[in-house]
Amino acid sequence: MASSLTKDPSSTAGGEKTFFGHPRGLATLFMTEMWERYSFYGMKALLPLYLIAPGGMHMSATTATAIYSVYMAMVYLLAMPGGWMADRFWGPRKTVAIGGSVVILGHITLAVPNSVTFFAGLVLVALGSGLLKANISTMVGHLYNGPEDPRRDGGFTLFYIGINVGAFLAPLSIGTVGEKVNWHFGFALAALGMALGLAQFMLGTRHLSPQSDVVSTPATGQEKRSALRKGLIWLAVAAVVYGLMAVTGNFADWATVPLSIAGLVIPVAVLVRMKRDKELTTTEQSKLSGYIWFFVVAAVFWMIYDQNGSTLSIFGENSTTNHLLGFDFPTSWYQSLNPVFIMAIAPVVASGWLWLNRRGKEPSTAVKFASSLVLIGISFVVFLIPLIDTAANGGRVSPMWLVAIYFIQTVAELCLSPVGLSVTTKMAPAKYSAQMMGVWFLAVTAGDSLTGLLTAPAIGVDLDTTGAVAFEAILAVIAGVGIWMYRKKVSQHMGDVR
Repeated sequence: MASSLTKDPSSTAGGEKTFFGHPRGLATLFMTEMWERYSFYGMKALLPLYLIAPGGMHMSATTATAIYSVYMAMVYLLAMPGGWMADRFWGPRKTVAIGGSVVILGHITLAVPNSVTFFAGLVLVALGSGLLKANISTMVGHLYNGPEDPRRDGGFTLFYIGINVGAFLAPLSIGTVGEKVNWHFGFALAALGMALGLAQFMLGTRHLSPQSDVVSTPATGQEKRSALRKGLIWLAVAAVVYGLMAVTGNFADWATVPLSIAGLVIPVAVLVRMKRDKELTTTEQSKLSGYIWFFVVAAVFWMIYDQNGSTLSIFGENSTTNHLLGFDFPTSWYQSLNPVFIMAIAPVVASGWLWLNRRGKEPSTAVKFASSLVLIGISFVVFLIPLIDTAANGGRVSPMWLVAIYFIQTVAELCLSPVGLSVTTKMAPAKYSAQMMGVWFLAVTAGDSLTGLLTAPAIGVDLDTTGAVAFEAILAVIAGVGIWMYRKKVSQHMGDVR
């Protein structure tokens, strides 16, 4: 079947086989990312349901949301050190191979029916995902002859399709096995998916660019020793903190709090460090000030959006019929809605922006971000309807409520996520051009960390109540309207970027 994915050799001047007209290495990276996302989204679909299940960890919905949110935050936080490891020590190709191996080990650990090893498995999956996520997109860029290569955007589009194919298939298979057969078999299936991805990556590595092996700024011996020393110090600090929690009997209540605080403090510290950099020009400082507006908006957006895997999923388990057109389905299947909607709607949204652009009516980046916040707020307004119904009358509601909510959230995501990626590259100071994509991912970390902090057992805010959902909906809409009102000021900071 692999050969059917490549065009005839005559499709290139040199007789080289291609992947839909793109370098053959794109097929390798497409499949690697597809299987990695398969394992990741399978894990995402199962995790909160396993945490609340009587046959799983049997936790409260609030605690499950805290653990899920911190896990998601750490995956995106670790993307920055993952990129740093490639730049200074291993190079992208080796770092991806190591990351994939760590993800496999993590899922195997999750497959062991033991609560202690389960959380160790979560740590390993987060570490491996951080190493892999930061570098595989970089290797896609290496396949092309610089930013001006006309095939580049199309290559990343194909790569993005791979992400969504994996995300679509994972809940249908891993979710079904985990919920209907055995939770730990589901985690084992996620390990198998990542193993398939790593195996084909190693087999197809010869098709990748030699640049993917390059360590761009190799660390000196002294820097390696310093990095090791600092790493051991932080490991010792973590061991002491969590050891004290265990000894005092506060581990269960406070375990997620330090990680949630770190997920909030680190993004702020990174932005403050950049903002205080005296080497940046006046124009770069102005653009960075404008970018901080977008960063805050994105953090609020992701705080609400990423509850589709926790608050909404748990609601689906406890309060919907999970029955449609005479067919019963597992709760985890709801997680396949977003990738389906993205693949269906993304071309329409992209065409719509172009259509408006040709008529001089395309909304500014600030207006698109404002729209995303208003839409994500509206999705929670819609969520209030079945939530109030179940609170007042008991029983279960139609799954179409969740379908509608996921649809609105997908449209909101398409107003923010691809636009945010684009504006990040455009507004990045030259000195930090390579780091800014990691900074964008820190907005996800900040949003999920805030959710994790609020729902930590020591604080215990229940986000599936009508009051909490209404507050988040109002917050998002007010923030969206606020950005729209200050759109001219934000645009002034952006300078020539539109």
